[in-house]
Amino acid sequence: MSDESNVKFTEREALFFHSTGRPGKIEIIASKPMATQRDLSLAYSPGVAVPVRAIAENPATAYDYTAKGNLVAVISNGTAILGLGNLGALASKPVMEGKAVLFKRFADVDSIDIELDTEDPDKFIEAVALMEPSFGGINLEDIKAPECFVIEQALKDRLKIPVMHDDQHGTAIISAAGLLNACYLTGRQLSDVKVVVNGAGAAAIACTALIKAMGVRNENVIMCDRSGVIWRGRADVDQFKSAHAVDTDARTLEEALVGADIFLGLSAAGALKPEMVMKMAPQPIIFAMANPDPEITPPEAKAARPDCIVATGRSDYPNQVNNVLGFPFIFRGALDVRATAINDEMKIAAARAIAQLAREQVPEEVAAAYGGQSMQFGRDYIIPAPFDPRLMEVVSSAVAKGAMDSGVAQKPIEDFDIYRNSLKSRLNPTTSVLTQVYDAARLNPKRVVFAEAEDEVVLRAAIQFREGGYGTPILVGRDQAVRDKLKELGIEDPDSFEIHNSAISEHVPAMVEYLYHRLQRRGFLQRDIRRMVNQDRNVFSSALLALGQADAMITGITRPFAQTMREVRQVLDPRPEMLPFGIHLMIGKNYTVFLADTTINERPSSEELAQIAIGTAEVARKLGHEPRVAFLSYSTFGNPPGRWLENIREAVGILDANPPGFEYEGEMAPDAALNPVTMANYPFSRLSAPANVLVMPGLQSANLSAKLLRELAGNATIGPMLIGMEKPVQIAAMSSNASDILTLAVLAAAGVAG
Repeated sequence: MSDESNVKFTEREALFFHSTGRPGKIEIIASKPMATQRDLSLAYSPGVAVPVRAIAENPATAYDYTAKGNLVAVISNGTAILGLGNLGALASKPVMEGKAVLFKRFADVDSIDIELDTEDPDKFIEAVALMEPSFGGINLEDIKAPECFVIEQALKDRLKIPVMHDDQHGTAIISAAGLLNACYLTGRQLSDVKVVVNGAGAAAIACTALIKAMGVRNENVIMCDRSGVIWRGRADVDQFKSAHAVDTDARTLEEALVGADIFLGLSAAGALKPEMVMKMAPQPIIFAMANPDPEITPPEAKAARPDCIVATGRSDYPNQVNNVLGFPFIFRGALDVRATAINDEMKIAAARAIAQLAREQVPEEVAAAYGGQSMQFGRDYIIPAPFDPRLMEVVSSAVAKGAMDSGVAQKPIEDFDIYRNSLKSRLNPTTSVLTQVYDAARLNPKRVVFAEAEDEVVLRAAIQFREGGYGTPILVGRDQAVRDKLKELGIEDPDSFEIHNSAISEHVPAMVEYLYHRLQRRGFLQRDIRRMVNQDRNVFSSALLALGQADAMITGITRPFAQTMREVRQVLDPRPEMLPFGIHLMIGKNYTVFLADTTINERPSSEELAQIAIGTAEVARKLGHEPRVAFLSYSTFGNPPGRWLENIREAVGILDANPPGFEYEGEMAPDAALNPVTMANYPFSRLSAPANVLVMPGLQSANLSAKLLRELAGNATIGPMLIGMEKPVQIAAMSSNASDILTLAVLAAAGVAG
């Protein structure tokens, strides 16, 4: 079940997201250097002939010399797109691209989307089968029943690579994991439970088949479709439904539920009535997984039966059944052992691993992402959080072992400890933690001032902030101008947004009084203050924050950073005994590097460098990294000597005198901090691995480095993040897009930046 329920956006915003910059969501990037003629000769002719001959002699070496072993095809014909129905192959392409993105984001699996323009199962099967040499696995998606059953089975029979229809088995695996834990909490055995399945589509049949494979007895499962109970002898059912027909006198869902232990719903909103729930067995287990609205909401179910356990497909209720907990890691484990199939043993292994993970202590960062609420195993936590960082190693390892135990692994794993560590290193923890930060903001929404709301980029970010549920955007600008732009951006009710016009705001008198008291001895007359408040959006917005009318503020698009910072500082001060400074995050596939100070302090003293190191390390920890700090210089441990090294050495000495609880070293050049080969020349270095926090010696080198990396390296960049002010204020780069502004706003609202 996908999470579509509580993140809202306008149609224009969705189209803008998919069309901005390079259209679509994926691209192909070469994994080898292609800069010189020799590179090209090795990549193509004549060098490519060598691996060609090797593969011809031994086909298994294709996994060594090509991307096949980490490449999955996401294939659909568009006959059952999400909840939209049969809209055709081409219309399914955005969804398949999105699935490819999820594979990469969650499990570092490369994926290509393929849309086949046919509804003929035989043609579909033949087309996919002919592509077997290209891929390490096949993920079938959005294919309607019953054709999906025929297609999947035929491909599993013909191909020697993993094939899985995620709409069936993804939901089955996650719901099975939840059922294991619900039964554990209620003292039930799978062999004894009575189950009613409402729905007889692809996912429902797969869920039923899997729980039977795990121990639920055939005669204890009653399946219902739109016409009622599928009983043995009913004439109007196909072969796939009839496989789950049973001898029973029940003919309706209501009759079937009398005394039932478990309800598995993959049908329609409202299908399960409270009076039906009241007739179920003690401590009923209800999985209401209709999308986007469940068969019964958890509040309705618990009002009828306070003793029930409820799961849905939605993230705004406990116990979300979300396919992203499964399919990336199932394919990860299958690919890593070169499995020839994804079989029941592997699916059961995945379900049991997910169930066991929910019973373990929840990491602090996951609990923090959910507002600090209790995230421990129990009736409202039977399925792990979708962004639990342990899923990659736990589920992938279980699947790999399941493949080995069932005899479908062609490359068994020799050391699972080494394998688990390799899985951890495949992903950048920043991406997972950022998602958790967004969740934390949604659970504790704040009021954030968007100081430049007449700018379309800022306004799009503000719309996303509200529609994403992160809080209330406070828009600063001329009322009518802002409303007109909101209408242009597809907002039907612009009056529902809170708009503050500094020329006429009711808060101006209080602002003038506050600022006059603050600035009267700095050369400002009262009329100067009033003019500033009325005419300067940054002064006005900062004053809203100072007077408690908002929780955070975002600005910077229309003016240079230094000018904006001067305007903010007229209203707000740094935190007591805190040095304000800026951080840029450079986010690669497997790493994040924090650069500081990139915005404020031109030539930091040794004390200031130490403060910057401590403050940046704190932000790194909040974003899931164990900080390793390098104080950068043109010199590495005195070579070459120079007159600008003493304050760096003194900063290291300050940390030596009061150890901060993280690794640090310096002075050192960037290669000595980041390149393992160069680092090996300095065995006395206190860094156990390449640095991830780089404290720059001065603003000139820091700002130049951050902007050069952003423009030339092509890495994702967050920042500058302003740290150390008494109120959470963020000053975005003038070149920022709506996504950049939204990220800074959420980081400020969630308390990570500020």
